[in-house]
Amino acid sequence: MPGGASGCLSFPFVQLPERLTRRRLLGLAALGVGGAAWPVEDAAAGPRAVSSGAVTCVLAPELTEGPYYVPNEAVRRDITEGKPGTPLRLHLTVVGTSSCKPLRSAAVDIWHADASGVYSGVAGNSGTFLRGVQKTDRNGLAVFDTIYPGWYQGRAVHIHVKVHVGGNVVHTGQLFFPDTLTDQVYKAAPYRARGNPDVADAADSIYRNGGSRSLLHPVKSGSGYLASMVMGVHTG
Repeated sequence: MPGGASGCLSFPFVQLPERLTRRRLLGLAALGVGGAAWPVEDAAAGPRAVSSGAVTCVLAPELTEGPYYVPNEAVRRDITEGKPGTPLRLHLTVVGTSSCKPLRSAAVDIWHADASGVYSGVAGNSGTFLRGVQKTDRNGLAVFDTIYPGWYQGRAVHIHVKVHVGGNVVHTGQLFFPDTLTDQVYKAAPYRARGNPDVADAADSIYRNGGSRSLLHPVKSGSGYLASMVMGVHTG
């Protein structure tokens, strides 16, 4: 089945999810993209929280890559390729752990399953859907437009992420979603046809080894959700 179930290996620096409501998610609105209402946010909200000291770099576990990584994916913001699902906009900010300053031109690579629990480009599956790379801007921010991930047997709902700086991989991780939110999202098509995941976060072998520190806290916006994460990486 898709995904990786091996344990945690080492501990790079990764930022806790932005859960601080005082600095959180400014200027939410709906923006139509390809017929979907994508959530939008003040692009500087994450980096501003870092620079103000409201968010600080902390130690969190690196999580397994899993068996379905495909290198050299397209550099693009919208990775949906028409796949149906609840719109999800990801704001991923990369900072250096030595200073907590944003890193410009880091390559952020994400991939995840569709609403049916299928990964593109592996295990006999065609296409490149729900895979892509974005370079961070001067604020260390990479933005992706995707859909809320589907689930597959034995794993909680998640998104894989890699961060490359100067041609080197400086972080490999997985981003998780609250079970209560997943249950809510999966009440709608196309998710409801498969029902809820067979594994909750707390029962997931990867989540138990540090995934709680990579737990996203999406907020509703328009017909979709917006989720942010600040990832501290060591580049020295």
